[in-house]
Amino acid sequence: MSKTFWDRVAGLYDLFEWSNQRVNAAARSRVGELVPAGARVLDCAAGTGEFSLAAAKRAGSVLCTDQSEAMLARARKKARKRGLSNVSFARRDLTALPDPDGSYDAVIAANVLHLLPNPEIAVRELWRVTALGGRLILPAYLQGKAGTAYGTMIKIYQGVGFHYEHAFTPETYREFLERLELAPVTLEVISGGVPEGIAVLEKP
Repeated sequence: MSKTFWDRVAGLYDLFEWSNQRVNAAARSRVGELVPAGARVLDCAAGTGEFSLAAAKRAGSVLCTDQSEAMLARARKKARKRGLSNVSFARRDLTALPDPDGSYDAVIAANVLHLLPNPEIAVRELWRVTALGGRLILPAYLQGKAGTAYGTMIKIYQGVGFHYEHAFTPETYREFLERLELAPVTLEVISGGVPEGIAVLEKP
């Protein structure tokens, strides 16, 4: 299997994330708080696993998934170093999950929807595997509200092959999710260099 962009940059991913450190740390902390105690959690497009590891502090179990094996290898190493035994790992495509309907009490997909040409496909699939009474948690970078410093950073990303499909603002991100008519949308915004919008949908 040929290496993807994400396989190639896995070793640098955490360094890139550090460039927006304060926002990223606050987002991880908040998502960890949103995970119900003892929950079965699925984290999709997890990268090097930081949201999975934050969720593991409260969850009963966490399945950390990504399409990049190199990203998952780094996530596994972090989980071992932090002594977390309730996290497992699998390679998954978040637009075509093998799980039965309603398999997870909480589903997370962080900072990925802006990368997808048709993010509504992913959201509907994530919603499908969310259990009744469960919670879909969708943190997303709000590039449309980023400051000028981010313009330099995105050029560095683009230089190694990165591109994104959507530059959400808080308003357009909420509107996108509301158009899907799945559930009421709550949205918290963490301000900073590249702001983060944490959207939550509760499944009745």
